[in-house]
Amino acid sequence: MIAVIRISGLVEIPSSIKETLFRLHLRKKYSLILMEKNKENLKLLNKIRNFVSYGEISPKLIDEINKKKGKSIVLNLHPPRGGINSKLHYPKGVLGENKEIEDLIRRML
Repeated sequence: MIAVIRISGLVEIPSSIKETLFRLHLRKKYSLILMEKNKENLKLLNKIRNFVSYGEISPKLIDEINKKKGKSIVLNLHPPRGGINSKLHYPKGVLGENKEIEDLIRRML
């Protein structure tokens, strides 16, 4: 499974990107969705990589999210404790494919 977190807000987003984010139910800042890893989803993620953070997560973390939030499809998270660098791509920031997404999600629960 791939976790996708919207990092950027609503200001100055091109309309095609905004439409893609809305269709994925990433309508608010710090919203999270879980999706299967397949070719089509990876193309979508590559299109919106400047506005979201995504990466593979373990089944253990999915269970932790279910216990904490009660659902696992689309949910809203808190801003991360300790802050993030939301303007740069991984490894300096959190945008794009993030290898440390599990740590980021735990800080946001």
